[in-house]
Amino acid sequence: MKKIVLISCVKTKLNQKAKAEFLYTSDLFKKNLKYAKSIKPDLIFILSAKYGLVELDNEIEPYEKTLNNMKKNDRVEWSKKVIAELTRKTDIGKDEFIFLAGIKYREFLLDKLKNYKIPMKGKGFGMQLKWLKENTYEN
Repeated sequence: MKKIVLISCVKTKLNQKAKAEFLYTSDLFKKNLKYAKSIKPDLIFILSAKYGLVELDNEIEPYEKTLNNMKKNDRVEWSKKVIAELTRKTDIGKDEFIFLAGIKYREFLLDKLKNYKIPMKGKGFGMQLKWLKENTYEN
C-alpha cells in the first residue's frame, strides 16, 4: 500500500509557466507541501481546477479557475477526470490518500477511494496553518 498526498491548488500563483511545485505561491500551499514532504509519502499530487491531477514536476501555465465557484455538475465531471487519472497512477482500492484539500476538491472523490484521511477536516484557514506548523516534521 502506497501513501499518496493530494493538495488542492490555490489562487496565488506565479505569472509564468513553472513546475507545479513552484507555481503555487500562497503560504497555505507552501505549508501543505512542506507537511506532505515531511511525512515521506510515495507520491504527492496537486488537485488543479484546470489541469486535474498534476505531478509536482509537471510544467503548467498559470490560470484563474477554482472549484469553489463551479457548478456541481462541473465539479462532478472534474472529479471523474481526476479519478480516471488516479486509477492509472495508483491503486484506488488499496493505497492510502491523505487530503490537504477543501471540501469542493474532495467531495466527489471520497466515495471512489477505499482508504483516505482528511487530517485538517473542519479547520478554518488560520487553524490549518497552525495545525501544519505543529505537525510538520523538520527534515
